[in-house]
Amino acid sequence: MKIDLTDTNSSKINKSILQARRAVGTPAVGMVLTLVIVTDEEHAYDSVKAANEASREHPSRTLVVIKRHARSPRARNEPRLDAEVRVGTDAGAGETVLLRLHGEVARRADSVVLPLLLPDAPVVVWWPVDAPDVPSRDPLGSLAQRRITDAYAVEDPLAALATRAASYAPGDTDLAWTRLTPWRSLLAAALDQARTTVTSAAVESEAENPSAELLARWFEQRLSVPVDRVVTDGPVVTAVRMGTPDGEIRIDRPEGPVAHLAIPGQPSRVMALKVRTTAELIAEELRRLDPDEAYESALRHGR
Repeated sequence: MKIDLTDTNSSKINKSILQARRAVGTPAVGMVLTLVIVTDEEHAYDSVKAANEASREHPSRTLVVIKRHARSPRARNEPRLDAEVRVGTDAGAGETVLLRLHGEVARRADSVVLPLLLPDAPVVVWWPVDAPDVPSRDPLGSLAQRRITDAYAVEDPLAALATRAASYAPGDTDLAWTRLTPWRSLLAAALDQARTTVTSAAVESEAENPSAELLARWFEQRLSVPVDRVVTDGPVVTAVRMGTPDGEIRIDRPEGPVAHLAIPGQPSRVMALKVRTTAELIAEELRRLDPDEAYESALRHGR
């Protein structure tokens, strides 16, 4: 079910959410958190789609903040809030409200979002693009227990990592780090099987890949060894090599959903290691809302 509201306010939006719930036969609130997505029109569709898919694992109220920029100076100064309320099959397993903010309202988005937050529920803010330099001090970011950015979506990812490291606050995370979870799990399992000392390492990836840089920093911080950054054609991280006294441990994933694991003295194995969707990444981040100390250590290593 969808309800369109033009030139509205937060009170009318809340009433429309209740009306929509009753209409589809779900008057009770079963949401576990509020997910606030701050984006533009270009990326709104993909972001909402990912959030709806993630809501099947984490039923949530999704508030999509879209700041509109009018062409004329007069329209640019006219405050207006338009909204679209989605409940039922149009909103995954939760509720979705698209908020289009015009004029002065766009500069005070927190005043619109605050009355729409679920009471006594955690708040997560996600910037698919154009994240603030200091997420924890952003008016919307300050409302959240978890703040999600994506260094992969900016023009200079490595500069974005430097900015994130300088402004890090507990609760910050980045999807460039989330993409590494299967890699880190597989590498930890390989080292447990090898039972040897790592003396060197190398990470192979496409140029300027923030996930590869975070993986290299994680290696340096955890293993206290030099890590080479090797540029390949990609996509994303294509291989990791670890030098040991017994030979080289290697994980290769040049393309496709599988990787090849080679450990000295053991037969080569094929392992699942696909590139995950944005919905899967967001779902993982919503599973834990406590500070990610491993991310902080990797992000700040070498500063």
